[in-house]
Order: sequence, then structure tokens, then C-alpha cells
Amino acid sequence: MTIAYFDCFSGISGDMALGALVDAGGDLAVVEEAIEALGLSSHVRVSARPERRGHVGGTRVLVEAGDGGSRTVPQLVETVERAELPARVRRRSLQAIGLLAEAESRVHGVPTAELHLHELGGADTLVDVVGTFWLLEALDVDAVHSSPLPAPRGWLGELPLPGPAALRVLATAGAVLEPDPRDVELVTPTGAAILAAVARFERPPIRLDRVGYGIGARDRPGNALGVWLGLPVPEAATVALIETNLDDMTPAALATLGEELLGAGALDVALSPILMKKGRPGHRLTVMAEPALTQALSALVLRHSTALGLRVSHAERVLAGRRFLDVDTRWGRVRVKVKELDAGPVEVAAEHDDCVRLARPAGVDVRRVARAAEQTARTELGLE
Repeated sequence: MTIAYFDCFSGISGDMALGALVDAGGDLAVVEEAIEALGLSSHVRVSARPERRGHVGGTRVLVEAGDGGSRTVPQLVETVERAELPARVRRRSLQAIGLLAEAESRVHGVPTAELHLHELGGADTLVDVVGTFWLLEALDVDAVHSSPLPAPRGWLGELPLPGPAALRVLATAGAVLEPDPRDVELVTPTGAAILAAVARFERPPIRLDRVGYGIGARDRPGNALGVWLGLPVPEAATVALIETNLDDMTPAALATLGEELLGAGALDVALSPILMKKGRPGHRLTVMAEPALTQALSALVLRHSTALGLRVSHAERVLAGRRFLDVDTRWGRVRVKVKELDAGPVEVAAEHDDCVRLARPAGVDVRRVARAAEQTARTELGLE
């Protein structure tokens, strides 16, 4: 499982993301293939060259679009849907476009179906989005992470910085922002949408393999985006355990609390039946989370439960390797989770939600879809 960490010390834009991935070993031909697949080869050209910004050297990718026009959101979606793209590239690209469209719609008060994205609707933006996701696919990246993003103060024309559209996009992903003294736009809406579609805003333990730097258009020292590629280091992951005992909440309220905790970033939520004082039956709530989320999740438990206090401890956990494999069945495509040890893959499990989504319209047992997907995965992995 390869992971990518975007080090956004000077922000992120679409062309900087392309440059960083190419500098880290990605093939520019992948971006050219994206241009061809999108039907843009008659008026879009892409090139790469080494450049420096102060003491930081890397790759500058230039996407030159000759059409100069803008597209509506439905036109952007149609262009991506009809293109011959890897399934995950298409899915991620449509998600990024949707995030951009929703943000711009709220900023300008125009329905997304009628929204012209102007410079965001140009061919170069399409290439930035699809090209970045295709490069991640070509580099076998399974998980994407991001550093905190710089939040400058100032104005971009009549718009405050950070830009409202970029902020609305980032708000959907729980992005982390840090004050920055610079007075220029550092995170573009396109860069924000790329991260919001795929990234977790945390620095993972990583066994470093390759590093790349994408050079930005602005000729200022340090104007670059870093990307680190490598393998996760899960052997000694520290987690926080948040616990409390509850004896006066209904099962429905407990289930809702669990859903809210998972939605807020908890790694796992468990309820165990216990016998409390005076012989009253109750439940022990155990929340496992990244240590950085301890305060936020503790506040959520106290706010949405009857608990008067919590116990917080920390533990080391040992994890097996895991990755996802997309397989085709007679009913459609299913994601399959692959458990791996040092010797390679040892077990597979079909994603239940995918199986339900395919089984219902076909009128078949969900277990039949799961068995078919898992059998295909085992065959592809050589486990049979």
C-alpha cells in the first residue's frame, strides 16, 4: 500500500499537484493520456520543465489551453463521464467537480445546473483534476494525506483571503488551516477540491521512498508543493481510548451517538453490556480515535450523551496491512478489502455497502454478490 503526503507549506494548486507527482516519478504521458481521454487534445498542450523558487527546485507543469471558454457544471460532468478513465479516477474527478460546483453555487447564489465556473470551468482545470487523480492511480497510491494548509490575510481583488470558494470546499473535508503572514492566494479552489476529494488532513507515519516538488507559477522563494511517497508504518500506532459507562440512554440514542462519533472521525465505536451499581444493566461506550481527536470526540460524547465524565487512556495497536481491490462481477464493480501480512495477501472481504447497492436492483441475495466478488479477488491475488 503506497501512501502520498502532500506537504502544503506554500499552499496547493492544480498545476502544482501535477508538478509534484511528476517530480516524484509520475509520467507526464499519463497527463497527456488524460487530455486525450477528455477529448481536449485539439487545443490543450502540457509540458514539464525543471524550475526553482529560491532554494527549492522541482518540476513546473504547464497546461496550456487554447479554447479560453468556460463550461457549465453539467458540461464538466458530461465530459468526465464520457471519457475512458479508470473507475477510481472518474469517481474522484466527479467528486472534486461536485465540491467545486457546490461551493461556487453557495458563493454566487446560482443553482449548480446554471453555474458557469469561468476560469474553473476551463480545460486546464479539467486536466489538473483528472491528471492529478490519474497520476495517483499510476503511482499505485492507495491513501492520500495532507499537511495543514496556510491561511493568509488580505484580498484577491474583491474577495477576502482565503478565498470563500476554497474555504467552503475545505470545510467539507475537515481541513486544518494555520495562520500565514503572506498576502497572496495560496490555496486555489482546484487545489482545495483535489485534497477534499481524497485526503485526510494528518501526517501519517511513512517509510519514505520518493519525494517530489511541484513549482508554482508565482516567482517567489519557496513557492512549491511537496509530495512524499512511501509505505505506511503501522506497527506501533498509538490510539486514544475514550470510555464511559451509561445506564440511562435508549438503544436508539446509543446507536445515533455511535454514528455521530464515526462521522466525526472515530476509528471505532463499541458498546459492551455491563452490570452497574445497584444491579442496573448498562453499557460501556469505548471510542478508539487518533490522539489528535481526543478533545473533539470527548466533547461530542459529553454533549450527546448522559455521561458526566470520561476515562481517557492511550494504547499501542498492531495492524495488519490492508488495501482495496476493485473487482468486476456480473452485477457490477465491488470494492474488496485485502488483508496482507509480510508474506502477502491472506484474506479478502467484499465491501457490504457495494454488495447491497448491486443486489437490490438485481433482486439477488447480497451474500451471492459478496461471494462472487471475493472469489474473483482470490483468483486475481493467487489465493486459490
